[in-house]
Amino acid sequence: MKIDKSLLTGSTTLLVLSLLAEGEKYGYQMIQELAAKSDNTFQMKEGTLYPILHGLERDGYVTVSQRWSGGRQRRYYRLTGKGRGLLEDKVKEWKFFSGKVGDVVASYCPELA
Repeated sequence: MKIDKSLLTGSTTLLVLSLLAEGEKYGYQMIQELAAKSDNTFQMKEGTLYPILHGLERDGYVTVSQRWSGGRQRRYYRLTGKGRGLLEDKVKEWKFFSGKVGDVVASYCPELA
């Protein structure tokens, strides 16, 4: 099913934080894992991912280290304690939001309740 890109826009930070909760990753790895975990529903572009990562780094939610891997130097991103707190907040926010959307949709389509 094709998903309206505006639905993804508000969820990108949550998705990135969730990927990093599993451990340190580099950018292209996150793009691949997001696609695989979502059966290719989420196809994040580098132009979307890297500004999110740079903002998370600037605000102290992730740290970055560089090292060689596969014959090239890569930037690896890791959640900080502050980043884990942000992830917890974003998960709570998502649960609340998706529940309220469900409430409204269920009033129109009771079979979805």
